[in-house]
Amino acid sequence: MKGVILAAGKGERLRPLTDDRPKVILKVANRPVIDYVLENLDPFVDEFLIVVRYKKEKLIEALGDEFNGKPITYVDQLPGEGTAKAIESVKPYVEEEFIVANGDVYIEEEGVRDLVATFRREKADAALLVKHFNDLSHFGKIDVKGREVVRVLEKPGNVPGYANLGLYIFTPGVFEFIERTSLSQRGEYEITDTLNLMIGAGKKIVYSIYSGYWNDVGRPWNLLELNEYLLKTKLKHNVRGKVEEGAVLIPPVEVGEGTVIRSGAYIIGPVKIGKNSLIGPNCFIRPYTSIGDNCHIGNAVEVKNSIIMDHSNAPHLNYVGDSIIGENVNLGAGTITANLRHDRGNVKVEIKGKLEDSGRHKLGAIIGHNVKTGINVSIYPGRKIGSGSLIGPGVVVDRNVPPNTMVLLKQEKITREVAK
Repeated sequence: MKGVILAAGKGERLRPLTDDRPKVILKVANRPVIDYVLENLDPFVDEFLIVVRYKKEKLIEALGDEFNGKPITYVDQLPGEGTAKAIESVKPYVEEEFIVANGDVYIEEEGVRDLVATFRREKADAALLVKHFNDLSHFGKIDVKGREVVRVLEKPGNVPGYANLGLYIFTPGVFEFIERTSLSQRGEYEITDTLNLMIGAGKKIVYSIYSGYWNDVGRPWNLLELNEYLLKTKLKHNVRGKVEEGAVLIPPVEVGEGTVIRSGAYIIGPVKIGKNSLIGPNCFIRPYTSIGDNCHIGNAVEVKNSIIMDHSNAPHLNYVGDSIIGENVNLGAGTITANLRHDRGNVKVEIKGKLEDSGRHKLGAIIGHNVKTGINVSIYPGRKIGSGSLIGPGVVVDRNVPPNTMVLLKQEKITREVAK
C-alpha cells in the first residue's frame, strides 16, 4: 500500500507563520507537523507520495527523499482546487489500494490501523475514518447504515453525528469517479462529492469509528493544542546537553545535544528543548513549552505553554505566554506578550479578515519569522506580527502588523527647566 499525503495548501488561516513556508512543515514539539502524519502511516505503507504546490522547495528540503528508509516521491498537484483534484494527481503512481491523509491533520496510529483492518475485512471499494461530535457545523456529516456509508453531507450545521476526519483508503477505481466530479459551490473538486457518486453507483464505502486524539491544524491555536498533547503524552525525560549546578529540571524535560542549561534556570516539564541552545541563567520555563534549535532564553525570562521555533531569542526580561514565536525572531529587552483579556473573555484572533473566537481563555502573540522587537514592546492578546517586521522601542502592539512592516512610536518630548 502507498501512502498519499496531501500537502499542497497555503495555510492562509495560519498566517503569518505560513508567509514563507507550507503549513505542514511548521514545527510542533520541534518537529514538522507532517512528520507525525508520516510516522503514524509508516507501519502500513511501503512508499510515500506527497502532493505539493505552495513553496514546495521548502517542504522537499525539510523532508528529503525518504522517511524511515521508505522512499518519498513528490507529486505536483494538478491545476484546480480541492481534495479530489489533489488525489487525482497521484493517478500515474498507484496501481493498487492506497491510503490518503492530510499533511496537517493529526490522527494517532491506532486510527490508521483500524481503518486498514476495516477496509480489508469488508473487501470495500473505499473506507473513511469518522469521529462523533456534538456539533458538525465545521465538518462533513457521514450518514451510515450498518457498516456502510450511505451519504456524505457537507457542514450540516449544529447537529450531532459522525464527522469525516479526512483519512481514506481507495482502490484505483476511485479515479473514474473523480473524473466525473463537478465543481462544488466553493469552486473546488471535493472528494466528498466523489464519494457520493461512488455510493450512487453501488460501490461499497465503509467506515471506521475513531475515539482517539485528533487535531486539524488549521489555525494558530491548534499548534499550541497539538504541542501540549504531544509533550503531555509522548515526551520522555532525556538530557543530552549540559546542565550546570544550580539549575533545576523537573521531569519530563528533553534537552538536545550541545544545549547548555545555566545555573538558576528552573524548568518544569513537560518541556522540550532542541540542540545547541542556551537556557538561562535565572529563567523560568513552565510546562508545555517547546524551544527549538539554536535558541537563547536568557536572564529573567519566563516562558509558558509556548512554541519558540529555531534560531529565536528571548534574551532578557521577557514574558512569553501561550504564544507562538517563528524562526529567527529576536525579542528586545522587556518585550512582553499579554495572554489574558481584562474582561477574562475568550481571546479572538483575526483570521482572513474576520475575528474568530479561539475558544481559549489565554492566548498570547503569534509572531512570524525574522521579526525583531525593540525594548519595552507590549503585545496585546491574540495579535499577529507578520514575518520580516520590525517593532520599535516602546510600541504597544494593539492591532495586527502586516509582513515586512516597521512600526515606530512617535514620541513628544517636553523639556523645561527644573524649578529651584
